[in-house]
Amino acid sequence: MGDHSFLVNFSSLLVLIICADTSLAQLTPGFYRKTCPNVERLVRSAVELKFQQTFVTAPATLRLFFHDCFVRGCDASILLASPNNKAEKDHPDDISLAGDGFDTVAKAKAAVDSVPQCRNKVSCADILALATRDVVNLAGGPFYTVELGRRDGRISTIASVQRRLPHPHFNLDQLNSMFASNGLTQTDMIALSGAHTIGFSHCGHLSKRIYNFSPRKGIDPTLNLQYALKLREACPLRVDSRIAINMDPVTPQKFDNQYFKNLQEGKGLFSSDQVLATDERSKGTVNLFASSQLAFNNAFVQAITKMGRIGVITGRQGEIRSDCFRVN
Repeated sequence: MGDHSFLVNFSSLLVLIICADTSLAQLTPGFYRKTCPNVERLVRSAVELKFQQTFVTAPATLRLFFHDCFVRGCDASILLASPNNKAEKDHPDDISLAGDGFDTVAKAKAAVDSVPQCRNKVSCADILALATRDVVNLAGGPFYTVELGRRDGRISTIASVQRRLPHPHFNLDQLNSMFASNGLTQTDMIALSGAHTIGFSHCGHLSKRIYNFSPRKGIDPTLNLQYALKLREACPLRVDSRIAINMDPVTPQKFDNQYFKNLQEGKGLFSSDQVLATDERSKGTVNLFASSQLAFNNAFVQAITKMGRIGVITGRQGEIRSDCFRVN
């Protein structure tokens, strides 16, 4: 009986492993070679046009992809709207996602579907992954190969977002734990944090660091004092909490390694940024990326490729949405 039970359990485990490997194997750069051979050019042209209209396209699309993959996997569930405001994008952690990211996907989807051969053949999840690569590249970052073959999820709930996204006050252990739960290493986490080089936040997320860090210290001591005073100018007391602040005060519209140089100088906007340079366990990687654009680029490409595999659904699972913002 014991041996039989072991064999049954081992067989079940083997099936799970095979299924997981098959799912990953179905993500391939050439997935649409026969069904929509020009998909990358179609997405790129739409993204370029949107990028020319507003630079916010870049950070908004990149953040949208991150928020999608970390909740229910990279299945475009972040895009779904709910009639009663109970979808992922309605959660407080997602409510600040810029509309330009959603609009980028919508325009890229329209461009793809304008070609009869491609109509309803390419998933919104893959369009988002391609658009993310393109905005990174357009902002001066690396061009990299995107694995394709994702299907779109049918479920998007506000509850599924809870405790799935990092917060501005996280320490290194909390960051590592959250990223590890998605199969990502500390190096991956630091490289992906480098996306803040073109990111922006809002005054409401940093007021505590510059005004009320502790009863005896108004400003967080890990924050560069001159930088903190400039942040106070940009975010005075009782200002609209939605006022946007660039996360990289030096080259905010260039995807480069300046973010890591800023951390070395105490100019990380969030404490979850600054901790990467103050904790000895991560400091060495920050210093490496600050000293080498190539090292950062290579690590970022590896990390975002791994992130793009999180929880993907493939084959006959899910669907290919005709409208990225609602299920078929």
